[in-house]
Amino acid sequence: MDFALTDQQKLIRDTVRQFMEAEVRPLVKELEREEKFPLDLLKKIADLGCCGMLMPEEWGGPGLDTVSYVLMIEEVARVYTAMSTALGVTNSAVQVPLLQFATDTQKQKYLKRLASGEILGSFCLTEAAAGSDAAGIQATATRCASQGCHPERSEGSAFCYRLNGAKTWVTNGSIAGVFIVFAKTDQRAAGKGITAFLVEPTCKGFKIGRHEDKMGQRSSPSVEILLNDCEVPAANRLGEEGQGLKIALSALDGGRIGIAAQAVGMAQGALDESIKYAKQRRAFGKPISDFQAIQWMIADMQTELEAARGLTYYAAWLKDSGQQMGAAASKAKLYASEMANRVVYKAVQIHGSVGYSRETDVERMYRDARVITIYEGTSEVQRMIIARDLLK
Repeated sequence: MDFALTDQQKLIRDTVRQFMEAEVRPLVKELEREEKFPLDLLKKIADLGCCGMLMPEEWGGPGLDTVSYVLMIEEVARVYTAMSTALGVTNSAVQVPLLQFATDTQKQKYLKRLASGEILGSFCLTEAAAGSDAAGIQATATRCASQGCHPERSEGSAFCYRLNGAKTWVTNGSIAGVFIVFAKTDQRAAGKGITAFLVEPTCKGFKIGRHEDKMGQRSSPSVEILLNDCEVPAANRLGEEGQGLKIALSALDGGRIGIAAQAVGMAQGALDESIKYAKQRRAFGKPISDFQAIQWMIADMQTELEAARGLTYYAAWLKDSGQQMGAAASKAKLYASEMANRVVYKAVQIHGSVGYSRETDVERMYRDARVITIYEGTSEVQRMIIARDLLK
């Protein structure tokens, strides 16, 4: 088996790493304190192709493979988790479903703008009473005779949809230019009655609700989206009626590879900080890196990290090869997300009381890591997927 990266993949990794170290790292503490997402920095990283890595050239992207995308997310997360979250959602959860299910008109309208970083995308599935149970969403979409929120763009549609309900934990929600919103067009059909829609924040009846006061990733905006007779033209339906759950689950499958890469990147950042600190910090007349207790923690951190990286790259390779990768993506997401939490725990322990200070990167990483076992499918959901694959 060949585990070597291509020259192009190495160039992508090194270019993103250099950008993150030079442009982003000096600002991370301030951004987290102010809970401000840096749209100006996002525009700069978009110029490197990072906002549309998986898109073909005809739709404004460089048409790179999933392994290259994983390398990008890993390098971004190593420095700044919040930015990797924003990039993961807009690249994977939004653009990939658009590429797979959108009409040519919809692709023309959104993909190039997303791939260039002109706008960000957002994915609206979760509700207060529907997280892991995606089929249990309560938001509704009903047909009406109106031309919708953008009549000049409705391609002569004789009707629009009116969406009602509320979505929670919407990443990029306060800064996105387009949202994939899932709602039930048939209340009696359970999961088969869900339909996906492309909604713009200017649509009548669309409102940004409260901002979540989160433990970690505080500069990544997570908001509530309120839909009150929100008018969406029929031309903005993504796929067919009843196809929404299929679209959502396919997006989540691929997205889990990105979350695994995010976990790997964060763990690498925590390991880097731990090694640097252990060499500098002295106790009992010598660097703490000389103590076996510290050495063993660092050895365990590196070993687990490499195991997670292998699972992640393998899942990405399967996707690039056109093979079934659902279970592999779940394995990568499950192990990498739980690994990251163990690694950042050890990183704080190595730093001692200093690691408990908000002046250190490992304190932020410790808080940032906790959600990775929850979003894009909890660890428990990943275990269900893996078990079903084994027992089918």
